[in-house]
Amino acid sequence: MNIVEWVAAALGLVNILLVVRRSLWNYPFGLAMVALYFFVFFEANLYSDALLQIFFFVINLYGWWNWFRSERGEDGGIAVERLGPPARLLWLTGTAIAILGWGSMMGRFTDAAAPYADATVAGMSVAAQILQSQRKFESWLLWVAVDALATGLFWSRGLIATSVLYAVFFVIALYGLIAWRRTMAGAQA
Repeated sequence: MNIVEWVAAALGLVNILLVVRRSLWNYPFGLAMVALYFFVFFEANLYSDALLQIFFFVINLYGWWNWFRSERGEDGGIAVERLGPPARLLWLTGTAIAILGWGSMMGRFTDAAAPYADATVAGMSVAAQILQSQRKFESWLLWVAVDALATGLFWSRGLIATSVLYAVFFVIALYGLIAWRRTMAGAQA
């Protein structure tokens, strides 16, 4: 087991627990995690996931800025919102097209270990991270799907700590989904 992978996994766990709580302090942990995971995934020939970490670094900076300037709830956490039906359909369609295109390119032009599974994790993660940075409830629906798929993908590549982390992320994502739904219900009451 690679010590860098274990450190990245620990940082990721702290990061997502803080996201569930809608804490601005999730971002420093997220930035450190994705910086380390770039090297972990590159070494495992999961190039889509390695490149995804560069994107995550940039979108985490954006999310930090956006959450910092956002409204706060009574509990001090950031306010959350839901996408409208047209926006939901647009995000789903765009994500599916991106996954198919990226998976095709990775399958054709690289020695990627699992080009379509890797592209699915990457594509849905991009959508989920952008939506999370915008404080959208639907980000948790995508994170649940990403975490379920990623757990198996990473296990198949021998990234045991990362696979276990994503299994824990799956449970936390379910909790985040419920917690953010309650936050929205409380704000509407």
